[in-house]
Amino acid sequence: MKRERIVPLIVAVALFMENMDSTVIATSLPAIAADIGSNPLSLKLALTSYLLSLAVFIPMSGWTADRFGARTVFAAAIAVFMVGSIGCAMSSSLPDFVIARILQGMGGAMMTPVGRLVLVRSIDKRELVNAMAWVTVPALIGPVIGPPVGGFITTYASWHWIFLINIPIGLVGIALTMRFIDPVRADDLERFDGTGMLLASLGVAGLAFGLSVAGLDLLPWTVVVALIGGGAVAMTAYVFHARKVAAPPLDFRLTRYPTFRAALAGGFLFRLGIGALPFLLPLMLQIGFGMTPFQSGLVTFATAVGALGMKTVAARILGRFGFRLVLVVVGAISAIFLAACGAFTPVTPLSMIFLVLLVGGFFRSLEFTSINTIAYADVDARELSRATSLMAVSQQLAISAGVAVGALVVESTLRWKGAVAISADDFWPAFLVVAAISGSSALLFARLPRDAGAEMSGHTPLKAAEPIAAGETSDQKIG
Repeated sequence: MKRERIVPLIVAVALFMENMDSTVIATSLPAIAADIGSNPLSLKLALTSYLLSLAVFIPMSGWTADRFGARTVFAAAIAVFMVGSIGCAMSSSLPDFVIARILQGMGGAMMTPVGRLVLVRSIDKRELVNAMAWVTVPALIGPVIGPPVGGFITTYASWHWIFLINIPIGLVGIALTMRFIDPVRADDLERFDGTGMLLASLGVAGLAFGLSVAGLDLLPWTVVVALIGGGAVAMTAYVFHARKVAAPPLDFRLTRYPTFRAALAGGFLFRLGIGALPFLLPLMLQIGFGMTPFQSGLVTFATAVGALGMKTVAARILGRFGFRLVLVVVGAISAIFLAACGAFTPVTPLSMIFLVLLVGGFFRSLEFTSINTIAYADVDARELSRATSLMAVSQQLAISAGVAVGALVVESTLRWKGAVAISADDFWPAFLVVAAISGSSALLFARLPRDAGAEMSGHTPLKAAEPIAAGETSDQKIG
């Protein structure tokens, strides 16, 4: 198999393992809590500790990959994730389980940005669209199929297998990584910025953790505000510090590239809206429509089917229309299909729900592929590690913010109605709000140059007609 096919597949499998595992645990919390002698509410710490670990270690992923080599760090990240998985399966108390989840988060924090770094350093720019299409799929289908898979395993086997199935996948991933990925390191290792790393980690951790638990009644609102406020202060201090450093861990100077700036800002808005979907949709189907977790998972699996279908045509679509047009039009279409989820009712035919999710999944996957690819269109090779770290942080914050916004709107709707229990009618305002936020990304993408990312897409924009000189007829000009 050619390198441009096997490398994306290796990265995709590893990222699928990480993305699915971060959501598969949700439906298994009651069974895990009963087995280790805890209660499900306390076990929510396992979810939040994982997110916190991700947020803390993502900023240092770029420098670590430059120092030890992307291949070595990627393989080590898989190994750490496996150790954390074994620890989860062997846990007999809440502290054991939380520590194991933190280990998993450390591995996951390195997997996503370093996996993308492996791609952009290993794959020719002309082949990067197809490669990113493979890597985009796990991020979309993992959160969708995670809950039903977790429910199925817990019901018909044991919750321990949720984590143990990662071991054979991880071993194969490490073997393939060492066999097919080149040991590329940075030519000139940049100085480690300890102060910047600390401020960035504190800032991202406070913001991501605070936004993740906002509106979910996991912590007192004063603690949530303190987390978000503290994260904002630390991030502000980091921004001022980064201006004085030659190679900061999160380098906002990369926004001087129009393509990276659009992918960062527009991608944040798009992910914020879309990131709320795996949170809102299962809740609406289960609480509002009365479906079981397994039934709702089978319905939402349509999103995964649509995402897989996109992989075969992404390169052709981008080659035909170019990045700017695709990002604008597909971003708007994706927002429309996201808003359409709010129109679902308990009497909506399942075939209609399935169709909306199927088509919506296709367009969302195409938009993600386009965003993830164009981000690196103009970035210098020496800056790739910092670019992948910054994109990974932005993605994590966007998803956390999406869940927070979705939960806040549902909660506000409930209070406005004066109701106590959530019903199916409480979800449509949330879908409209997150769809509007997601659709606003098209305004930022519209500012891209017409030939943005042309080297990657192969699209050549039609040149504007030359002006006709004074006194010269159109026929003379043509002649």
